[in-house]
Amino acid sequence: MRGPGDQRRRGGRGAQAAAGAIEAREAAAAAFYDMDQAQKFIDGRVTVFEDLDARAAEPARREFGGLSEAADAASVAYISVLDAHDLDDRDRSPAEYDSARRAFVACTERLQQTARNLNGFAERLAPQMARLESALDQLPPRLTAARDAVAAADSAVTAAKGAGMDAADPEAELDRAKQVLAQLGSQGLGGLGLDGAIRKADEVRDIAERAREAAAELPQMAEKVRNSLASVRTRVDVVANRVGPVKEAMRVLVRGYSQTCWQDLKGAPESIEAAVTRARERLNEASAHTGRTEWKQAQQALTAARTELNAADRRAGQVTGRVDELKAVAQDPAKPAEGVQFAVRDAQRLAMAQPGGPPAQHVRVLDSLVGRLENAPNRLTGAHPDYWAYLQELESIKTAAGDVVARIRAERAQQG
Repeated sequence: MRGPGDQRRRGGRGAQAAAGAIEAREAAAAAFYDMDQAQKFIDGRVTVFEDLDARAAEPARREFGGLSEAADAASVAYISVLDAHDLDDRDRSPAEYDSARRAFVACTERLQQTARNLNGFAERLAPQMARLESALDQLPPRLTAARDAVAAADSAVTAAKGAGMDAADPEAELDRAKQVLAQLGSQGLGGLGLDGAIRKADEVRDIAERAREAAAELPQMAEKVRNSLASVRTRVDVVANRVGPVKEAMRVLVRGYSQTCWQDLKGAPESIEAAVTRARERLNEASAHTGRTEWKQAQQALTAARTELNAADRRAGQVTGRVDELKAVAQDPAKPAEGVQFAVRDAQRLAMAQPGGPPAQHVRVLDSLVGRLENAPNRLTGAHPDYWAYLQELESIKTAAGDVVARIRAERAQQG
């Protein structure tokens, strides 16, 4: 049986053990709070990271997932220790208090280590977050520029429509800009990421600026179309008036020269007349579009009319030019050959200047060209000499001589 002295000693030891256990419990509570705050803070940072750059955030989310599981397990262990050691119950022995103290100390160490792991992860994450948040500063001005561009385009389209212009195309572009802007507003960073949001903002600005420019150009286009209508009408008449001279030139070719001199031009007057007819049709279409203020369509019709007239002009020039060429060569067949002779001689001089003498392949080609040049006048025989074949032969020889020159220079360049 224990005496009063034993009870006093037990009471002293019990108070000390209880104080130690309570102190350990408070330290564990502080460690739990620090760890819990770190876990919540980092979870928020990783979420922001995912919003800014989902792909780059994937490794961070995976690593944080493991750390978060460790933090949850440490939290469960801490709560289990709290439930197992009710220090508010004073009917405990010193040994029980000591066991509680050791459990809380172990729990504290685990919570602190988990917090250190979380904070270390946060430190590694910080540079990436700083870079992204710095880039995030670019987004507000981009969004402002996009909204301003949409507003400016809206005003330009409204003004164009108010002036009676057909603003369907710029209005369609404006609607597309508004749709992209609405998508940016609905999805935000969480759906697009920082880079995606910046790209969308720039896309909105670019589309809206094109719409504004197109709407602003409508009055200028209208004036341009009106002026073009007058000039194209005049040009149609000019080209139509070339049909007569072309017919006369064809009669000269057919009567005075061999068939090969004009065979490729056969039907030229008819094709010119057909092109003029099509140009007039396009011109009428342009006038109709102008009456409906469809300036873009009117401009397209005018472009088509010009294309027809250009083709007719070229065809007419080929016929009349052919007559001039054939008359010139008939008067002096040797004159066209002079330029060709110079081209062949120039190629020969260049070949002879090659280090080590002219390459055999170039010599063969040039000798062949000299022979063709000497034989070319033999084509000019009979009552109706084939002057056109003669001119084509000369042009072929001149082109071949130029090819030799180009090859020699390329070989020199390779040799340094």
